[in-house]
Amino acid sequence: MISIAIDGPAGAGKSTVAKAISKKLGIIYLDTGAMYRTVALKAIKENVDSLDREKLSNIVKNINMEIRFIDNQQHMFLDNEDVTEKIRTPEVSIGASNVGTIPEVRLKMAELQRKFAEKHNVVMEGRDIGSFVLPNATLKIFLTATLEKRAERRYKELIEKGTTGISMEDVKRDIEYRDKNDSSRSLAPLIKAPDAIEIETTNLTVEEVVDKIIYNMSQRIASFK
Repeated sequence: MISIAIDGPAGAGKSTVAKAISKKLGIIYLDTGAMYRTVALKAIKENVDSLDREKLSNIVKNINMEIRFIDNQQHMFLDNEDVTEKIRTPEVSIGASNVGTIPEVRLKMAELQRKFAEKHNVVMEGRDIGSFVLPNATLKIFLTATLEKRAERRYKELIEKGTTGISMEDVKRDIEYRDKNDSSRSLAPLIKAPDAIEIETTNLTVEEVVDKIIYNMSQRIASFK
């Protein structure tokens, strides 16, 4: 099976690039962040603090979470409800970063992600895919961008989805908070895997980033022959 791991901080362009790669190569795109967001939404629904390790450990043991692909788009279901749109709020974003620091949550999500990659050719994006989830991925990419550019991208994305009552500064603070959480957690922190190819995306278009990854993928496959 072919697996492409795309890691990087919030707003670096991982989701957009991974979707484009998926379409171009005809392989499945798995948004791992949506899985953590779904856990965070479950915690919110049950009034559980997103940093409460004991309660979150119990939640993730029994969570009724399902990934379905509808018209080639990933949908997240929680307790048989499609929550794909509900998990994209700023509140859930912070919650997802928090629950991601809980070892039991990360281990459970990583287990599910590895099982998925065993059965499908996949491009998977997140914070710890190349370094922890898929250490033997066919190709590992690490995307970076300036904080200002990442905040600008995320703000534009939220506005396009109809989010109101949020400012660029709010988004910037949220990203800074998530960066700190992602980089300092004890299990599988956000790091660049030693064999990952780093791409600075601040001044690149999506097409330019995709072309770089496709080129590196072709080189990687050629090296196997």
